[in-house]
Amino acid sequence: MARISLNPNPTFKAMVEICRPGLEAEKVEITFKHRTRDEMDEFIKQMAEMSIEDQVMAVATGWELVDPFNLENVKLLAQNYITAPMAIRDKYISELIKAKEKS
Repeated sequence: MARISLNPNPTFKAMVEICRPGLEAEKVEITFKHRTRDEMDEFIKQMAEMSIEDQVMAVATGWELVDPFNLENVKLLAQNYITAPMAIRDKYISELIKAKEKS
């Protein structure tokens, strides 16, 4: 019997590679919010009007970093690791799409 719940966990974790100038990329565990298909469709429509930092706040609930997960630190991450917010957002979308493909 398949081990799947029709009501998935409200969050899930995935590793995101954060590129660091002059160094190897570092994998950081991010806790993401689950969205239904309809919620995801609505989020995708709204993304164009959101800053990249707001997109990160909309998809994630936490990270495995010493600094707390909040908008101020997401903005600091974006300033110091330019591609990190896009990597977080793209991993989120990828994880949800993979979940749809596997179901």
